[in-house]
Amino acid sequence: MVSGVQMLAFMGVVLLAAMAPGPDFILVTRHGAVSGRRAGVAAGLGIASGVFVWAVVAAFGVASLLAASAIAFTIVKLIGAVYLAYLGIKALIGVWRHGKQATAEVKLATVRPLVAFRQGLVTNLLNPKCAALFVALMPQFLSNHPHTGETLLLSGLAVLVTGVWFSVLANLVGLLKRFFTSPRVRRVLDTVTGTILVAFGIKIALD
Repeated sequence: MVSGVQMLAFMGVVLLAAMAPGPDFILVTRHGAVSGRRAGVAAGLGIASGVFVWAVVAAFGVASLLAASAIAFTIVKLIGAVYLAYLGIKALIGVWRHGKQATAEVKLATVRPLVAFRQGLVTNLLNPKCAALFVALMPQFLSNHPHTGETLLLSGLAVLVTGVWFSVLANLVGLLKRFFTSPRVRRVLDTVTGTILVAFGIKIALD
């Protein structure tokens, strides 16, 4: 059975991983800044749902098969890289629009919470590094023959930590929504976040 000390240690490692700058961080920040706190929180919950999936499959050994198979790992990696690049390019396209059309796009380009949730979920599920993290992490906190309750407990803790962190981040960024949605600032934000997402896509593809 997982002890209280082990649970705290596990939650600390998951929190550090969630706080590390990466595609998840950029996605939540962008949705919180542009579409508001609800969209940012929804993206964070989508990411947390992806974390739950990876934690469970890692505990049952499925993710280790992905990590061990070069072909499967490469396929997931490339799909994830293309998806991140797509999100980045989509943001950059908005920057290239000028004048009144660009101002109108600022109002229309916000996304609904359900869309933000889906993007967060897909981004996390297509991140093979998340699979590798839980393949390395879960066995350290599970017994040699873990039962289902033990696995679900750690997976639930991973979801809780990830969801709370990204919800806090989304709310903090969402407080500045009015500032971020001004046309000039929005173009700068789209340029920066779009470029970073494309860069992450290229980096993942080349790793």
